[in-house]
Amino acid sequence: MLSLPNRYDHNGTSIAWGSIGEGDPLVLIHGTPFSSQVWRTIAPLLAERWKVYYFDLIGYGQSEKRDGQDVSLAVQNDLLADMLNYWALDRPEVLCHDFGGATALRAFYLNDLRYKRITIFDPVAVAPWGSPFVAHVRKYEAAFAGLPAYAHDALLRAYLQSAAHKTLTEEALGVYMAPWQGDVGQPAFYRQIAQMDQKYTDEVEGRYASLDCPTTLLWGEKDEWIPLERGRKLAGMLTDGDIKIIPDAGHLVQEDAPEAIIAAMFQHTT
Repeated sequence: MLSLPNRYDHNGTSIAWGSIGEGDPLVLIHGTPFSSQVWRTIAPLLAERWKVYYFDLIGYGQSEKRDGQDVSLAVQNDLLADMLNYWALDRPEVLCHDFGGATALRAFYLNDLRYKRITIFDPVAVAPWGSPFVAHVRKYEAAFAGLPAYAHDALLRAYLQSAAHKTLTEEALGVYMAPWQGDVGQPAFYRQIAQMDQKYTDEVEGRYASLDCPTTLLWGEKDEWIPLERGRKLAGMLTDGDIKIIPDAGHLVQEDAPEAIIAAMFQHTT
């Protein structure tokens, strides 16, 4: 498990973060419904080359969760901008996944953040996105939040497994389920789903073009959450069509093929 011993106050919300290693800065940005623990096996290897910074997005992982909280994509890019300022990082390298990819892209276009290099995989970035389950939770959030714990746990387990192509281990399921359990975690899980809105990627999709830094795009070939065709569409806008397809990997590449992420990162070191 990654240690997140530090807290940062972001507009009155407590954000959990940590860092390991020495060297040039590398910021890891997780997606939904995960946390920085999605990097738990990857970050120690990256720390052999970089000083690795990681944090839990607003309303995720060990960061503060509360009723009425805005945990949408609308606020996560401002958090990223504040964290980079707090860490005094200028043009760090960035590795991001899913909502983390959306956050990094929104921060580039809306907050004028700049990166030395960005490696992005299976991001929520181009329309359409959002499953029927998301739409159902948005309509009946309170009912889902009030499910008996055993029913919630069964739904949560099935939802997490659908992100991966390979069968998740009990260790992985335990790590990913824990933040979303209990009196605080269960409603927080449905809160973040209910606040998923394509308008936050629509807001920047029209601006997509080659970034002013080296950009690597990877995609799980078996991604059932965001199909490969979306990746090819994004590649046409960001990387002149260049995309590395990861075989036998679904959306949760960190579990299905972590070696592909490591290889992509070290490929460009000097």
